[in-house]
Amino acid sequence: MKDFKSLRIVFMGTPEFAVASLDALVQAGCHIVGVITAPDKAAGRGMQLQQSAVKKYAVEKGLHILQPDKLKNPGFLEQLRSLQADLQIVVAFRMLPEAVWNMPPMGSVNLHGSLLPQYRGAAPINWAVINGEKETGVTTFKLKHEIDTGDILLQERFPIGDDETAGEVHDKMKAIGAQLLVRTVQGLADGSLKEMPQLSTGSPQPASPADRPETLKHAPKIFTETCRIDFSKTVNEVHNLIRGLSPFPGAFTSLDSKTLKIFRTEKQQGTTGSASGSFETDKKQFLKFACADGYVLVKELQLEGKKRMAVEDFLRGYHFPGI
Repeated sequence: MKDFKSLRIVFMGTPEFAVASLDALVQAGCHIVGVITAPDKAAGRGMQLQQSAVKKYAVEKGLHILQPDKLKNPGFLEQLRSLQADLQIVVAFRMLPEAVWNMPPMGSVNLHGSLLPQYRGAAPINWAVINGEKETGVTTFKLKHEIDTGDILLQERFPIGDDETAGEVHDKMKAIGAQLLVRTVQGLADGSLKEMPQLSTGSPQPASPADRPETLKHAPKIFTETCRIDFSKTVNEVHNLIRGLSPFPGAFTSLDSKTLKIFRTEKQQGTTGSASGSFETDKKQFLKFACADGYVLVKELQLEGKKRMAVEDFLRGYHFPGI
């Protein structure tokens, strides 16, 4: 058993999602001896060096920062070892070599955006929404060789609304996950947490076999072709794809030979009498695309070369050739 606030913790993360977790640990009084984040990258019109969201926060709080190009670099490994961490926390960071994740005596804990073992992979939030899940959650687990397969420490579930976007789920998840992470560190420090191996069909073990998932769903990286809308699918499938890719990278189709990204829709189920993918509009208030069993009504969109906007604003300024 160790004192929670005396644990020497190294935090690893890069995007804004990870900032919530780092801040929760800092606010809880954790002793953060080092922050590992991505190197600064040139971006924007002036190609000026941009700091990661985690680095900006760490600078503001006066935390010790390391930004290695390669995690296997002997110089970096020596610097990491010199921090003498008891525990490493990993949130939205890159894959770690064993020399890194196995370094501290208490191991390395990862926060993952799903109820493991479901949705292992790079895009768990997107795929849960795309697949129309009614709930998701966050998991803290110990890192080991195979990605997202380590022993589970804690999990917390929460519902996904029928019209919620991946971005909205992300924002809820980062707050819930941050608090789960604090409870995880507290439990590891006082010895109250028991590690639970992930099972091939579900973890932790449900009380009834009837409650155990039969198949594992995966969350692979999102590619451009994943984002192309197939209007021959059902209204539910198209609606879920669109909200599951909103706000980034965005589901898309084409309108008058230009790429049209769609970020938010409403469902209108029933017989269409129109070919899948064809659209109807009154040029004032609605734009809808035919699917296999109804229409999706576009609510927010972005035409190539234009800003994202509400459909009414788009229709006021757009001329439909041939209509």
